[in-house]
Amino acid sequence: MASSGTFNMHGLRACCPQTLCANPRGLCIARPAFRRSKLSIQSFRSTTNWSTDLQSYRRTHNRKRCHTLAATAETEITVEEDTMERMERSLESVTSNFASIRTGRATPTMLDRVKVDYYGAPTPLKTLAGISAPESTMLVVQPYDKSAMQAIEKAIMQSDIGATPSNDGNLIRINIPALTADRRKEMTKSVAKLGEDGKVSIRNVRREAMKQVDKHEKDGDISEDEKKSLADSIQELTDDYVKQIDKLAKAKQDELVKI
Repeated sequence: MASSGTFNMHGLRACCPQTLCANPRGLCIARPAFRRSKLSIQSFRSTTNWSTDLQSYRRTHNRKRCHTLAATAETEITVEEDTMERMERSLESVTSNFASIRTGRATPTMLDRVKVDYYGAPTPLKTLAGISAPESTMLVVQPYDKSAMQAIEKAIMQSDIGATPSNDGNLIRINIPALTADRRKEMTKSVAKLGEDGKVSIRNVRREAMKQVDKHEKDGDISEDEKKSLADSIQELTDDYVKQIDKLAKAKQDELVKI
């Protein structure tokens, strides 16, 4: 019977010499010692991810998998990390969309969501032109490719920024009108819709993650208890990201109301 042994940075126990293990280096993972720590969003953003750490540990110690828990541990870590990465991307998209909604002076980010029909492909305007705000009520767009001038002008006119561009053949100037009460209401509704779209995206990630969890249990990669623990962690992530989106949406709406 294996002794208590020692623990590494992942909570995985190294076998003592008396452990019945085929690994010549005397390292394996003993199931009772493993406790999966839940990833926090803050630690995910600021530290090396767990999968990389685990792979590095294996390479450093040239360790073979000698118990099925190695696969179980990595499965849980991978599913949770993948879920967090995808939710983080959804949050970044929502944040970018909110930034494109003007609340005060004109800023280049107002045009972040504008897509131009460039050679038949919808292309972000910011990749086709330099955008500046020389005045608080004006944006200037300088296309890198002058042949795209008309397509850029058309895309701006069809966007939701509520301004008409002026094309002089070299530059496109956009005079940004002051926000009226009606326009503020429209933009507030737009913020609410973008927020809801973001939360739908987060929940879609959760649904896909749970499909992975169900499959891993069906394939025998994780136990029923491990499935429940992993499902709880995924739900916590979902709730955290939904709350962040709600907080961002409220801040943006408050900003619009106070103008």
